[in-house]
Amino acid sequence: MNIDFSLILVIAVLVTGVIWAFDALFVASPKTASNGDEIAAETESKSPLHSLYDMIAEFSRFLFPVVLIVLILRGFIAEPFRIPSGSMLPSLEVGDFILVSKFSYGIRLPVLNKKIVDLGAPERGDVIVFKYPEDPSIDYIKRVVGVPGDKVAYYNKKLHINDQPVELGETSTYQPGYDHIVRQMENLTGIEHEVLVNNMYPAVDFVITVPENKYFVMGDNRDNSRDSRFWGFVPDENLVGRAMVVWLNWEFGKWPRWGRIGTVID
Repeated sequence: MNIDFSLILVIAVLVTGVIWAFDALFVASPKTASNGDEIAAETESKSPLHSLYDMIAEFSRFLFPVVLIVLILRGFIAEPFRIPSGSMLPSLEVGDFILVSKFSYGIRLPVLNKKIVDLGAPERGDVIVFKYPEDPSIDYIKRVVGVPGDKVAYYNKKLHINDQPVELGETSTYQPGYDHIVRQMENLTGIEHEVLVNNMYPAVDFVITVPENKYFVMGDNRDNSRDSRFWGFVPDENLVGRAMVVWLNWEFGKWPRWGRIGTVID
């Protein structure tokens, strides 16, 4: 089950805000005497219901600014995500916790994901988080290889953009004992990053033109990624943000990999 934390935060802000405002306006406002002095509080014991209300009101006064700040930070500035699979190897590893800039491609309303301020668009080479088009409740992360108007082609496991082959560096073995998996440095219009190619898998060639307001994305682990080759384009309205930095790597049952902290995502 996918938990929508943005929705939970919005509900928490609304509920605590309404309780706080009601208490401040209609219950907790000090009564004043005719000479302006505050009337002393009643000394008689409170009923259990009254005590429960006081506890809820006090809790709401404390919680409201906290959840509001978290909602603003998470909804408009930066949001944490965890990498669950190896589709972006070697750039991103399983267990990486990353921060995603929420304003790189515009300011959007939480939950609705409706853009209210346009601040730019993804460029080739950007690593983006987006709502999976086939199930928007799931967040995906891939690399943009085609922007609107681009002609994207893949021949013999080599990427071509607008009829120009993408520059590749020398190949090397990914890991000892895995000679069939090679890594290459790919220069995607000025953005250099490594990709993995599994020579045991057959090549799947294609040619496609990216429509307006949509993006073609691929995983850096080219033969182990379910991306635009399988389910199509990423619409602009599905964008969540741009991946910026790894702030932790921690897999269940293993020690954190401190060396991953601070890794900038290119």
